[in-house]
Amino acid sequence: MANGTIALAEKSFYQEGTTKRKTGLFSWIFSTDHKRIGILYLTSVTFFFVCGVILGELMRLELIAPGPTIVNAETYNRFFTLHGVIMIFLFIIPGIPAVFGNFFLPIQIGAKDVAFPRLNLLSWWLYVIGAVFALTSLYLPGGPADTGWTFYIPYSIRTGTNVSYTLMAAFILGFSSILTGLNFITTVHRMRAPGMSFFKMPLNIWALYATGWVQVVATPVIGITMLLIIIERTFGVGIFDPALGGDPILYQHMFWIYSHPAVYIMILPAMGVVSEIIATFSRRTIFGYKAVAYSSLAIAFFGYLVWAHHMFVSGLSETAAIVFSFLTFIVAIPSAIKVFNWVATMYKGSIDPRTPFLWVMAFIFLFSIGGLTGLVLGSLATDVHLHDTYFVVGHFHFVMFGGTGTIFFAALHYWFPKMFGKMYNEKIAKIGVGLFFIAFLTLYFPMFLLGYNGMPRRYFDYLPQFHTLHFISTMGAWLMFIALSIVIGNLLYALKKGKKAPANPWGGVTLEWHIPSPPPLENFEEIPNVTHEPYDFSQLEGMEYGTE
Repeated sequence: MANGTIALAEKSFYQEGTTKRKTGLFSWIFSTDHKRIGILYLTSVTFFFVCGVILGELMRLELIAPGPTIVNAETYNRFFTLHGVIMIFLFIIPGIPAVFGNFFLPIQIGAKDVAFPRLNLLSWWLYVIGAVFALTSLYLPGGPADTGWTFYIPYSIRTGTNVSYTLMAAFILGFSSILTGLNFITTVHRMRAPGMSFFKMPLNIWALYATGWVQVVATPVIGITMLLIIIERTFGVGIFDPALGGDPILYQHMFWIYSHPAVYIMILPAMGVVSEIIATFSRRTIFGYKAVAYSSLAIAFFGYLVWAHHMFVSGLSETAAIVFSFLTFIVAIPSAIKVFNWVATMYKGSIDPRTPFLWVMAFIFLFSIGGLTGLVLGSLATDVHLHDTYFVVGHFHFVMFGGTGTIFFAALHYWFPKMFGKMYNEKIAKIGVGLFFIAFLTLYFPMFLLGYNGMPRRYFDYLPQFHTLHFISTMGAWLMFIALSIVIGNLLYALKKGKKAPANPWGGVTLEWHIPSPPPLENFEEIPNVTHEPYDFSQLEGMEYGTE
């Protein structure tokens, strides 16, 4: 599948006159061109997304009725762990920054490449090596990890499964994330085109810049934590295991000090893409540009300070719980600033409801539900009732999949013509996004009701009173599978047989829309001199744009 996708991409990516470079698989996997690396990430990320979806479908099929249906409890736990590890570490965290950040960050700031091209290639190789470690655990004696993607102590210390390989995979993937963040930060600081001040950068670049700082500062913590578990499993050192004098609560602190900022590694790039799409399809500059830009930095900063809201029932002092609850509500403010400014941008705009815009509308609705339910979990009294229930599962998927996952597809539809020089079928794409939205609500909204009524998360079996809601959720899962098949199938068909894309099909004004589709080898014949604001639509006068 991966080789076939790269071959199709190569055929589309290298049209006549775009480049003189060699083609073939090895010219891709050893390339230092940021655009090729972005497509390599796209191929890899999409492959693992499909794997994660299949595991999710199998889990939902198991839960269609009380009692065992297709697998036993042990296998279900392994499905659960693999689904979480793949979706978090191999899809959501690297998805938008590694794919679209790699491809478009240099172009949007007027650069010919990232600051460290070889380091960029190394980040993809580390991603692949980390994925190999994760997949290796499937076939070694003991089988894949069954601890859940959080690797909580004491489960990850005492299980006989191949937790160490999965932990090493997460450790290596963390290095890939750090290198990407370092590259983006340096590129933004050192390689902007003449005239492009910080406040002339597209908001997508602000989001990737803030994400880069979170990747660099927070990711080493999870790397150290993973290594400590491996050391404890291998040498019996009592770091976290209470039976050896260790402290399992210390593990929770160290894990969530990274993993909550990781939520913003996932969602901040998505918010940058939303700003780009809303500006383009509303034909208006972003309302409150500076407020949206600063809110990205504020989210990144406050994201470091709220980790213990995952631990309200683990024995925190009352004072600490109150402080972390308060900070959780504070971090909601910059997210709300973005949402209100997006809505204000659309007000009296000349809206063109094309497929990327519809994905963004789905995002705003779903992410708003995810954010509001997050405040319910951030409140001390309600969290005690809802902690470790399906309410948390619903909230998590509304934020992660309804947020980052939805915008991954929005970005793919928005920049697909620019990346590959081909246009997809707009009608089929709209059917796909509509069906996705219906399937998403059918799949995940019942989880709020399940959790409110006391259904614990991560359970292989459940009481008959929860059957109806689990059945509805499973039907939503299969509807989701159909929707995703339509979306991905339409794009793959377009890659092979789609019509040739113009340079500017949507009427965008940021720098990527000023160059051919797909972009030439070094992006620009001459480095541009930026004189306009980032969303000055007066530039469209005299420009050719549209799909006809």
